Amino acid sequence: MTLPVTIIMIEDDEGHARLIERNIRRSGVNNEIVSFANGTAAMKHLFGADGTGLNQKGNALLILLDLNLPDMSGIDILKQIKENKYLKASPVVVLTTTDDSQEIKRCYEFGCNVYITKPVNYENFANAIRQLGLFFSVIQVPPAAS
Repeated sequence: MTLPVTIIMIEDDEGHARLIERNIRRSGVNNEIVSFANGTAAMKHLFGADGTGLNQKGNALLILLDLNLPDMSGIDILKQIKENKYLKASPVVVLTTTDDSQEIKRCYEFGCNVYITKPVNYENFANAIRQLGLFFSVIQVPPAAS
């Protein structure tokens, strides 16, 4: 039996967050989306009060991660997710404005599964997110480790 996948969106730009959610929905994805405007709140949710990540045990998560957050680096969040035994199997999609090749390389080295540069043009951005939603509708996401 497959668990319903919860999408965790870590995006500080409210306009981008609305656009992402709206276009994921337009692609037919109806999964729960839990949105965070900063890294601190997202980390508290992901890792729980004790900081171990045990609270996510058995949950199927897909994480959308912006790199440029006001309170912490998205790269640091990525590293902590991929180093955690309960969260490391969760796919992480980096969705950011940064198109620097070194940054992209670092994200893949730290375990991101997909790196997408947000298009500047509204229509292109909306279209990219709809395509991402179609991708979400067919991928398989494992539950967090037991």
